[in-house]
Amino acid sequence: MRRAFLNHIGEMIRNEEDTAFYTVDIGMWALREELKEFPERCKNIGIFEDGMMSMAAGMSKRGIVPTIFGIQPYLIDRTLEQIKMDFAYQKLGVNVVGTGAAVDYSKYGYSHYCPEDVQLIKMIPGCEFIAPGSAKQFLQLFDAAYRDGKPTFFRISDHPNVAYDPDVCLGQAKVMQEGKKATVIAVSVMLDLVMKVCADLDVTVLYYTTLEPFDYKTLSENCISKKILVVEPEYEGSLLYDIHHAMGSVPLQIDTVGFPREIFRNYGTYQEKMEYYKLTEDNIRAQLFDLIR
Repeated sequence: MRRAFLNHIGEMIRNEEDTAFYTVDIGMWALREELKEFPERCKNIGIFEDGMMSMAAGMSKRGIVPTIFGIQPYLIDRTLEQIKMDFAYQKLGVNVVGTGAAVDYSKYGYSHYCPEDVQLIKMIPGCEFIAPGSAKQFLQLFDAAYRDGKPTFFRISDHPNVAYDPDVCLGQAKVMQEGKKATVIAVSVMLDLVMKVCADLDVTVLYYTTLEPFDYKTLSENCISKKILVVEPEYEGSLLYDIHHAMGSVPLQIDTVGFPREIFRNYGTYQEKMEYYKLTEDNIRAQLFDLIR
C-alpha cells in the first residue's frame, strides 16, 4: 500500500497544480525527484507533525489540496488538537495517510503502536476514517475521497489481504457472502482470515473499509440473526456505537475479535503480536461457533 500511495501522489504532484504533499522524514527516497522539482508543493517538514498539520490547514484554506504522510500514532495522537481546531472546526479538507496501523511497527515499542486511531478520529465530527485492505482498494478510496473537502484519515498496512481483494466504494460496506446464522464484520486487513473461516458456513460476511462514516444501511439489511461478530485490527469495540445505531433497539448478541484495551508491553514480530492478542483464524472460528451456538 505504501508504494502504491507514494507512486500515486508523485504523479499527482506532477500533474495537478493544486496538490501539495508534506511528509515527516518518511518516504522521501521514493519522492526525491518531486521534492527537488516542486519544492513549493512537496516538502519534508521533519519531525514536526503538529506544526505540519497547521501548515496544511493554511494551504487548504487557500484552495490547495494537502496530503500528509507519516506514522500513525504521530499523525493522530500527537496532532489531535490541530485536527480538531484547524480542520474539523474550520471545515477544511486534508488527506492524512498513516503507515504503521496498530502494530505494523511491531519491534519499535509503545511509541509506534496506534490501536486507538479509529476511536479517536470517530470522536471528531466531520472526519472520515478509511482502512483499505489492499493497495488496489487504497487507490480506489483515496481517489474517491481526495477532493471531498473533509479531513480524511487513511490507515495503510504492510500486511494486506492477498486471497480476497474485492472492489470497494467510499462509504459502503461490501457483502462478501450471505447466510442466516450470524453476521461477521471483517474490517480492513482481517478479510482473508474471516473468509477462510466463513467460506463454507451459513453466515453473512460484510467487509468494511470505510469506518467513518459507517455504512448503517448495509448492516441493518444483512443481519437477520441479530448475532454479530466484529473482527477488527484495532481496539476491540471501536465500532460498537455504530453497530447499535444501525440495528436500533432490537436485542443483539455481539462478540469481538480485536486488540484488548491495554498498553502493549511485549515485543516481537507482527505475526507474534497477532497470535499473542488472538487475532487469529483459530480464535475467529472459536468465537463465531460460540456465537452461533
